[in-house]
Amino acid sequence: MYLVPVLMSLIPILIGISLSAIAFHYILKINMSKFLNLRAFETNKENRTHFLPLRIQAHERLIIFIDRINPANLLVRLHQQGIDISTLHAVILNEIRTEYQHNITQQLYVSSENWTVIRKLKDDTIAMINNAVQGLPNHSSGIELSKVILQHMAEIEQNPYDLSIELIKRDIQRLF
Repeated sequence: MYLVPVLMSLIPILIGISLSAIAFHYILKINMSKFLNLRAFETNKENRTHFLPLRIQAHERLIIFIDRINPANLLVRLHQQGIDISTLHAVILNEIRTEYQHNITQQLYVSSENWTVIRKLKDDTIAMINNAVQGLPNHSSGIELSKVILQHMAEIEQNPYDLSIELIKRDIQRLF
């Protein structure tokens, strides 16, 4: 008998508590969402500020890499008076591979497109050197190899080393 009036008085209280809980949940959800979005923005800004110098440095290093494996620069740097073709060939390939290994971690900071171009440029340079060596007799001098490589480079309509540097420059300009 007393149970019905007690339940009748509890129903409005329970409804009030439920509505309050729903409103609290909704307000908390909105505020938490705003807080998390703001925190993500701050973190992203911090990341950009932290990683921008690393990305710029990576682009710089890759431009140096391209310049160092450019046959015009590579042959001047590595050629020695009286060097034979097999020795120069080995020194050139070793230099290209060493430079590449030295810069391999830079792929973390550049676009996949840029890294693919860098890797292909390295592979194409090695292939060009190997083809030049195969086209010459075994007793040829290093000077003859250098002439064949530089002549091949002169015949290329668009210098792939210059094009690769331009691609990297465009990629770095997108950061600003």
